[in-house]
Amino acid sequence: MSRTNCCNNTNECLIISIAASVVIGIVAAVLTITGIIAVTPAFLWVVFGIAVVYLAIAFVISSLRRFSTPLSSRSTVATLIAGILGTILLSVILLAIVFPATSALGAVLVGLLLASFSLIITSTACLVLNTYSCDD
Repeated sequence: MSRTNCCNNTNECLIISIAASVVIGIVAAVLTITGIIAVTPAFLWVVFGIAVVYLAIAFVISSLRRFSTPLSSRSTVATLIAGILGTILLSVILLAIVFPATSALGAVLVGLLLASFSLIITSTACLVLNTYSCDD
């Protein structure tokens, strides 16, 4: 992505990020419903903890940043926050409710959880790319 693309508010990276997260979520749901992978409570706690730390870091950084942000970075931050909140919500749901190993609803929730978690990672990469491309 060139400097002009980033600072002219195009979101190619964000579109790729969302598409990759959706694919990861679908694959995770299919693998869960077929019983190939199983999500353990330890994994759910780790994902929950990572999301809470990301939320705390995002809060601190947003309180320290006092200058204008390009529109592409704002939409990337909004996507990052959506991924963080989705990960926290879905991990709490999956920790609170025990689903059978091959439950369809459990597989959908695991797919959504992994899609949200991968959205955190990919949108963070896009945010770093936007920051690197737009700042001098």
